[in-house]
Amino acid sequence: MAAQIITKEDLDEFREKLLNDLKTFLGKSTEEPKKWLKSYQVKHMLRISPGTLQNLRVNGTLGFTKIGGILYYKYEDIVKMMEGRKSAK
Repeated sequence: MAAQIITKEDLDEFREKLLNDLKTFLGKSTEEPKKWLKSYQVKHMLRISPGTLQNLRVNGTLGFTKIGGILYYKYEDIVKMMEGRKSAK
C-alpha cells in the first residue's frame, strides 16, 4: 500500500468542491408542496391560531373545501393570499 501525500492545495480544492456540492444540494427543493393542506398544516405554515384560520374562512379571505368533516385548503390559494397581503401593504 503506497502512501499518498495530501497538500494544502488538495484540501482547499476538496473544500471548494464540497461547498459547491452542498450549496447545489441545499438550493434545490426536492419535495413539491402538497396541493391540498389540512387545517393543522395551514396553521403551522402560517403560524396562526385556530381562531385566525376560522376568521380567514368566514370572511372569505381563504377558500376551503370540506370533505367528511375535514377542511382542506389549496396550497396555491394560500400563496395567492399571502402575495395579496404583501402588495396591499
